[in-house]
Amino acid sequence: MGFYGEPEGTGFQALDKRFNALLTGHGRVERLWTGARWSEGPAWFAAGRYLVFSDIPNNRMMRYDECDGSMAVFRNPANNSNGNTTDPQGRLVTCEHGARRVTRTEHDGSITVLADNYKGKRLNSPNDVVVKSDGSIWFTDPSYGIMSDYEGHKSESEIGNCNVYRIDGSTGEMTIVADDFDKPNGLAFSPDESILYIADTGASHEDGGPKHIRSFKVKADGKGLQGSKVFAVCTAGLFDGFRIDRDGRMWTSAADGVHCYLPDGALIGKILIPEIVGNVCFGGAKRNRLFICGTTSLYSAFLSISG
Repeated sequence: MGFYGEPEGTGFQALDKRFNALLTGHGRVERLWTGARWSEGPAWFAAGRYLVFSDIPNNRMMRYDECDGSMAVFRNPANNSNGNTTDPQGRLVTCEHGARRVTRTEHDGSITVLADNYKGKRLNSPNDVVVKSDGSIWFTDPSYGIMSDYEGHKSESEIGNCNVYRIDGSTGEMTIVADDFDKPNGLAFSPDESILYIADTGASHEDGGPKHIRSFKVKADGKGLQGSKVFAVCTAGLFDGFRIDRDGRMWTSAADGVHCYLPDGALIGKILIPEIVGNVCFGGAKRNRLFICGTTSLYSAFLSISG
């Protein structure tokens, strides 16, 4: 376990001078641990100063302790869990490929199923999830977990489409908020929650398929989306998971590391990682440490801004 240092092939690449202001100047990319097959879905727990993330093919969830740098298995088996987040009460919300459901881990360790079907038809394989300040849960449901046995269980889609859903935090009612995606993937709200960004990674299994992030305006009632437009097109592989910092900049995964975009869609810099990155998460006491899930390893970089 422990600290692995700055691995070869990492670093910061400024494409615009505005990126330099986001760096500490002397900070480096650190590899904290290696040993996963496909790491994904990091979620930060401030009270315990630890990070939980998924190792999908190994059917386990891992726990990195910032206090002593140790790594341990958090849950095994984990139903091929993918995306994770925390809700306003500090509970873990998880997308499970294997069980084709979205769950919440309560403070006592028990698990509550939030969604496993839509109108009686099983979900495909929930991928990524975000919780809005009103307690509503928004998640994507592509077919990656049922396309083979590697990240779930090979099966046919019962719904016949890959949708984005919203679960009402008060009533539990589930509705489709977007149904025109090929493979909806990562998602995140802008700081004021007026915009929802959603990645489409359809190019993973379709030549010429989408490899972009779209932005939507959140309707006034907070329950739907409108006004879709392409925010950014990936210049290295595919976007996957991403997070937004306090000033509205996007930090998104890509094939060569992490790409940083301004709110207007301008790509200003990269954090180079020698593996395909699946997802990222801000953490640390000041939320100024970006945790990065590479294919086999967990990395981090301290920044001069906070998530």
